[in-house]
Amino acid sequence: MPLVDNADDPKSATSAAIDAETGRAYWRKTSNLMWVVLAMWAFAGFGVHFFAGALNKIVVMGFPLGFYMAAQGSLIIFVVGLFWFAKRQNEIDEEFGVQED
Repeated sequence: MPLVDNADDPKSATSAAIDAETGRAYWRKTSNLMWVVLAMWAFAGFGVHFFAGALNKIVVMGFPLGFYMAAQGSLIIFVVGLFWFAKRQNEIDEEFGVQED
């Protein structure tokens, strides 16, 4: 199962081919990571806003927590989640030898 194209040799479709079992393991880890990030996104995008009314009873730095989480907190979770996803995906790529140079 080819995962990386070889830009130096146009005749060769791949420079790093891995066997089917390793490819399935790679996809399983990548897929699991994707589902975790999707769950984080759903929680930050919908869960926090759904419970904003209940969170407003808690005050942080003069602002109700529900307002803060809806306005800033979910965005912070998205950005941190993106950086964590990129770092973790790079680790998975290196583990299976398909990392970018």
